[in-house]
Amino acid sequence: PTFRIKRNLYSIPIIISVICAAGLAYIASLYPEIKGTGGYFSEEDLGAWAGIINGFIFTAVAMFSAFLIIFLVKKKGIEVLKYVFGFSMGFISFFLTWMFGEIILYQIYMLFPETETLNLIYNILYFILLALYALFSIMLIYKYFTTESIFIKNFTILYVSILTGAMLGVTMPYWTTFAILIGISLWDLFAVLTKKGPIKQMIDIVAGSKDPDVEEQVKKGEVEYDTSKLEIGIGDFAFYSMLTSGALIITGNIFIMIFSAIAIIIGTGITIQGLKKNKILPGLPISIFLGIATMLISWAFVIYLI
Repeated sequence: PTFRIKRNLYSIPIIISVICAAGLAYIASLYPEIKGTGGYFSEEDLGAWAGIINGFIFTAVAMFSAFLIIFLVKKKGIEVLKYVFGFSMGFISFFLTWMFGEIILYQIYMLFPETETLNLIYNILYFILLALYALFSIMLIYKYFTTESIFIKNFTILYVSILTGAMLGVTMPYWTTFAILIGISLWDLFAVLTKKGPIKQMIDIVAGSKDPDVEEQVKKGEVEYDTSKLEIGIGDFAFYSMLTSGALIITGNIFIMIFSAIAIIIGTGITIQGLKKNKILPGLPISIFLGIATMLISWAFVIYLI
């Protein structure tokens, strides 16, 4: 699933996803039972090693899932993607909307003095909203696969990626956050750029046969691929949002988050420039590594020089 946009507007969805995810992550971080409690192993017990192990497991699961999808496509046909992505996005949409919706509802509830009437209203609203979350998620995915509207498709991609990025940004602890981002970025390089990479295979399957003459002309610099219209993957937005949300939650400084977001936008711009000579490029490595470097440098500046 990808977000389609004109090249000169590419920064707009990134800014929207970063701001929305950071807001959700901040609200969720008010609850100690949520903040920094993610991962398979606790960093309180194993320190940085826990983060490395968590990142390795997360990346391994992503790798296995990608190759499994390729296997299913080759066995069952390209139509299987509709069911795989439909279930995945629907699952994420429902449960994360429920999670953040419950947090926001509880925050509103806490603004008023507790009474029996208020408790009754809260409980009724809780179950009404739960049903609405389910209905909304079903309709969202249904419309995504049945409509021709680019706006609805883009909204779905952005909505799911914002929820995912916010959840990862607030739940993953310090070392795990970096390990996941670095691991997934390296995996993105392999998945997109190598012949055996699952994303590369997927693009080839969907696009069909290549035109070797055009590819040879591109290599010689005689022609360039059209980059006036772009497609940015749902995973790119999710991990951009994870990095910036994590920067806000970990450092507690909104300016560090803003600097990290600017670095991500610059990195994405550099990647887009490379698309003139490459039909597809991984969207994560340059942006994520620039974002991480900017976060750490600006954080060190705040700690030691201010």
